[in-house]
Amino acid sequence: MNISHHPQQSKWSSGLCECGNNAGTCFITCCLPCITFGQIAEMVDEGQSSCVVQGCIYGILMTVSCHWLYACMFRERLRAKYGLPSDPCNDCCVHFCCDACALCQEHTELKHRGLDPSKGWIGPPNAPPHMPPSMQR
Repeated sequence: MNISHHPQQSKWSSGLCECGNNAGTCFITCCLPCITFGQIAEMVDEGQSSCVVQGCIYGILMTVSCHWLYACMFRERLRAKYGLPSDPCNDCCVHFCCDACALCQEHTELKHRGLDPSKGWIGPPNAPPHMPPSMQR
């Protein structure tokens, strides 16, 4: 009996070339990709890094044309977090060939999973509210 237990990968909620489905995200990403990237990075880091800081790093890396390397690291982390396939090719190729489409796809994926990158990290979706510690006697 050959039993191989591989966790099933989920699918991307949108295709790489479906960035026009959300006109607002598409417009912002085409004009100011550092904003979209910063929002994605903050979500992937679960609030451990700031949207502003990540967006500035991305913008600085754009001046020397290596922003796609930085973005591919976060795409890889996003894929690992949600068990997404490396589709249609590896992460670096996707960001090198079509950075704006990759950012739109990642932004859409986060929204599909119940997060709103434009609002910043406020905790996992449907998380119970954080309660202050009770007073002790």
